[in-house]
Amino acid sequence: MLDHIGIGVSDFARSKNFYDKALAPLGIALVMEVTAEQTGDEPSAGYGSQRKPYFWFGPGNVARAHVAFVAKERAAVDAFYKAALAAGGTDNGAPGLRPHYHADYYGAFVLDPDGHNIEAVCHLAE
Repeated sequence: MLDHIGIGVSDFARSKNFYDKALAPLGIALVMEVTAEQTGDEPSAGYGSQRKPYFWFGPGNVARAHVAFVAKERAAVDAFYKAALAAGGTDNGAPGLRPHYHADYYGAFVLDPDGHNIEAVCHLAE
C-alpha cells in the first residue's frame, strides 16, 4: 500500500489552480504546502483529506505519470471530469464503464496541464 506519491510539474501555480478545482469533487484538497526554504530545493504542494497529504507535486522533472483517485460514487467521477476540463485539463476518456477492468469500473481520465493522466474511478455498482 502506498503512503503518498509525488510528481513533477512545469508551472507550480498553474498546477495548484488545476488540482484545487479538479480534485474538489472528490473531497481532496490542499492539505499542506512546503516552501523551497523548508525543502532546501523547490516548493511542494500536498493534497489529500483528513489532514493527510497523499498526492504531492512540485517543480521538477515532468516525466508523465498516471494517478487514479478513488471516487465514492459515480456522480463524483462525472463532477471530477467536468471540473478538470473547466480548470484547463484535456479529455483523455469521458466518464463511463470500463468493463475490460471489471464490471463496475466507472472512470474518467483527463490530462493535466503537464500531460499527466489523472483519473477518478468508482469501483461500486450504481
